[in-house]
Amino acid sequence: MIRITLNGQVETLEDGLTVLALLAQRGLVGKRLAVERNGEIVPRARHGEVELTDGDQLEIVVAVGGG
Repeated sequence: MIRITLNGQVETLEDGLTVLALLAQRGLVGKRLAVERNGEIVPRARHGEVELTDGDQLEIVVAVGGG
């Protein structure tokens, strides 16, 4: 198990989880969003290969449309 901070909240997750797997767990796959890991944007093309590690700081921002 690893501990990360996700949008300001500490969470405990399984080892070996990728950004894409985390998004899938949260029902966010396919949505317009940005993921920042430890101060750097994770490109969408790399979501499936970037593995989360203990102590990571993540921010997930979902784009909201409207007018």
